[in-house]
Amino acid sequence: MSQSAVKTDEKKQHFDEIYVAENPVPFKEQILDQLEYVSDDFNRQTFDRLILPWAERRSSDAQPLSFLDLCACFGNTTMATLYGMDFEAIRSNWRDAESCQRIEGSRRFPAQTTAIDISANALAYGRSAGLYDATIAADLNAPDAETQRAVCEAMTRADIVISTAALVYLEPEAIERLLDAFVQAPREGYMLVNFLNPFALEKADATKRALLKRLEFVGSMASRHRKMSPLERENYPGEEWALLEIWVLRRR
Repeated sequence: MSQSAVKTDEKKQHFDEIYVAENPVPFKEQILDQLEYVSDDFNRQTFDRLILPWAERRSSDAQPLSFLDLCACFGNTTMATLYGMDFEAIRSNWRDAESCQRIEGSRRFPAQTTAIDISANALAYGRSAGLYDATIAADLNAPDAETQRAVCEAMTRADIVISTAALVYLEPEAIERLLDAFVQAPREGYMLVNFLNPFALEKADATKRALLKRLEFVGSMASRHRKMSPLERENYPGEEWALLEIWVLRRR
């Protein structure tokens, strides 16, 4: 599956070669390290404040929650939210090709994890390392009928969906399809999503409207995301950090 199918702001850095690597070490070295990708600390803090107490009450070994990482890549945000790992713990876990093959942590509540992403290599890594129990490789902007059906079923089945620093890659129509599937379930469920600044602000506004039309707003947080790349600093003079707006919403 080609990474060229990903839609992104032309002023935003592309990380195509990193996303299709066979393990997350290049991601760790070129994004976590070089660009100080600290946003998962804030994703974890927001998750812990607004979702974790509910998840701990509702989940059990007999009835684990369905946890879905949308546009999951190698799973760093699953490690942050489900495993409770901070930025330094994730960096340490991914320090080399051997250590990254096992997760140096445990799930904080019983959950069955599903990951959806365009990178088959990233999903294969997450499955082999034990992060993901199930995976769906999909170009969400143009899925075939069978893949779209599997994706929609997974969204409807999910109790918790996280999609962090990823919606910027999806077209509005794709986002609306995913949200329509999520809201079909007649039970409580939560979604944690991110909006990037200063990238694709019009798309972020459209996504916010789509979310608020279908879901109940729970809470938010503003934070740093990562340092801008040299290309991005050239495109956005005077800016050093890409910023993040974290939202949590729930089914009505």
